[in-house]
Amino acid sequence: MYDEILYDVTEPVATITLNRPEKLNATTPRMMLEFRHALAEAERDGTVTGIVLTGAGRGFCAGVDMAGLKEIEQGGQIPVEADPSLSASPGDPNMGDDFLRGLTYLLTIRKPIIAAINGPCAGYGFSTALFCDLRFASEGAVFTTSFAQRGLVAEHGMSWILPRLLGSSRALDILWSGRRFDAAEALQLGVVNRVVPPEALLEEARGYISTLAATCSPTSLMHMKQQVYQHLQLPLGKAMEETDSLMAASVRWADFAEGIASFVERRPPTFPPLQID
Repeated sequence: MYDEILYDVTEPVATITLNRPEKLNATTPRMMLEFRHALAEAERDGTVTGIVLTGAGRGFCAGVDMAGLKEIEQGGQIPVEADPSLSASPGDPNMGDDFLRGLTYLLTIRKPIIAAINGPCAGYGFSTALFCDLRFASEGAVFTTSFAQRGLVAEHGMSWILPRLLGSSRALDILWSGRRFDAAEALQLGVVNRVVPPEALLEEARGYISTLAATCSPTSLMHMKQQVYQHLQLPLGKAMEETDSLMAASVRWADFAEGIASFVERRPPTFPPLQID
């Protein structure tokens, strides 16, 4: 049902591949809809512990397709492509109104998302990678924002997420200059978590999720993700209040009982999958 992405589930990993390699996977409105729909599918699939996002061919994502940018320039607004068959609302709506705009919904997906950055990662593609939970890059990956050189602003939530990852001065350097930087510098800056040889990239990302699936409670992973992103916006006291409430609830979960039993019995845990309506 997808034209511009590929979707594959090999338990416990769902892999979403941006699939316009002849355009370095530059995004279109349809690709964005397909991406959301695939995320919703992965989130509901009980066999999926985590999601890997990557690009087909030699690029991750070169940003918004230039033909689309020309259309935006001529029309003065961002076009919206409607397709009822791709209607989807991934993520937890209980995360609140702060996570309803643009790419921020990625922070509400109840499962880990790893961006496996296999090549050029620019503009909208860079923003998408930043809103994934972890970023693994191949040694040949390159990054750029490119917004200032197009007469634009720090788009797609980058002004919020980039300073939180790098600090304000490093974020402004990357945004103002629009310079290209490689995977080694991305690791040094904190843009990515790991750099691996190109041929090992997907194996590394999928292996990380497989390890989580074998050792961790999916319910714990979900709550930790929600705590981290919600608590970025809360005062310490409020964050601790919420944490204490979750701690009190967690000792009554079946996952806690299984975690203790598996430790005592010296065996791998068998945690139940997430149940998402």
